[in-house]
Amino acid sequence: MTDRNMNPVDSILARLTALHPKRIDLSLERLERLLAALGHPERKLPPVIHVAGTNGKGSTIAFLRAILEAAGLSVHVYTSPHLVHFNERFRLGRRGGEGVLVSDVELSAALEECEQANGGAPITVFEMTTAAGMLLFSRKPADVLLLEVGLGGRLDATNVIDKPLVSIVTPVSLDHLDFLGDTLAKIAFEKAGIIKQGVPVVVAAQPREALDVIERQAARMKAPIRIAGENWTATEERGRLVYQDDNGLLDLPAPKLFGRHQFENAGLAIAALRAVPTLKLAPAAFETGIAKADWPARLQRLSAGHLVDLIPPGAELWLDGGHNPDGGRTVAAALADIEERVSRPLVMIVGMLATKDAAGFLRNFTGLARHMITVPVPGADKGLSAADVAEAAKSVGLPALARGSVGEALETVRKLDFDAPPRILITGSLYLAGEVLRENGTEPV
Repeated sequence: MTDRNMNPVDSILARLTALHPKRIDLSLERLERLLAALGHPERKLPPVIHVAGTNGKGSTIAFLRAILEAAGLSVHVYTSPHLVHFNERFRLGRRGGEGVLVSDVELSAALEECEQANGGAPITVFEMTTAAGMLLFSRKPADVLLLEVGLGGRLDATNVIDKPLVSIVTPVSLDHLDFLGDTLAKIAFEKAGIIKQGVPVVVAAQPREALDVIERQAARMKAPIRIAGENWTATEERGRLVYQDDNGLLDLPAPKLFGRHQFENAGLAIAALRAVPTLKLAPAAFETGIAKADWPARLQRLSAGHLVDLIPPGAELWLDGGHNPDGGRTVAAALADIEERVSRPLVMIVGMLATKDAAGFLRNFTGLARHMITVPVPGADKGLSAADVAEAAKSVGLPALARGSVGEALETVRKLDFDAPPRILITGSLYLAGEVLRENGTEPV
């Protein structure tokens, strides 16, 4: 995803892309060489919370950040991918307040320093930007660094840290099969690669096949393990989040982020923070953080903006970046909950990448979606055509219309006949979600 107006950061990234023929090439050797040339910034980072998994990493990090900031701590954050601007990947903490996205000037300087130290050697863009992040995070004091794995875990560029405060594994499912393996066990092995010797690991509810692998790795590393449903629970009760573990019960507000799965993501964040003895957080920090945490393009209701102006009067417009079968299952369950409260015809606008299981994703919405309109993902190297996504929809029994853009799709929605104003969901790709936020004028800050 690139900003339409080329800025200094984009210019540098375009140059760095030429340093390695593959966009993804999992290895630690190239980055370790660069970090040594930079004076090992990875050894000078604030205490790290390291997060791997297939789904829910970003939302879990959003809860972690909101809780820690509510406790008055300064929090650096490294996440990927970005939605609109590359700077979204780097958030710099501020004492007593919310962190801010890194500026173009700061990020450009860090990238150029890494480029110079690299000396033209082969290296992927993600490895280079991870090094730049570590430079930035090592030079600005903070209480905690939240570090999201880019892909996998074992050989991911973020896995150069030695001893985090705690490791987190969010739900593991089938995704990126060409890089991580074609079974849950193989993928879980890669995710469990972030578990470090003696460091607590907190694990979301997992399929048994994945959990067995994670538990074996934790045992090998002598890492204390805390598992959802066994060592703690997080449930919705009367519209509130009730969390319980051996240290007691927390009765908290419902998450601002929508969907039953966000209660589980919030519980995972709470369990991780309570697994760190040095973090003594007051209940008020959990209360404020859970209610405040925000993460764009995760069942986000768009209430104003250019695209919102195009929808039929009284309609709802929702956005979600889900793109794999488990992500689709989660979104479908949340939509079913919304439907139960306020019934409306559901129209889906879907764009997907060729690397994803389009039919597996869309199958979750049979019996739920009234109409499906497919679109291309603008600017995506490996995007499926609208016609291809429509064929995938039809293969699982969902009639679909192909259109050239989200704007055209919304024009089509206006022409459809409904008995009530529709609920419109744009989904299928984080890249598409970023384009929607940009076009709507509601970019992340």
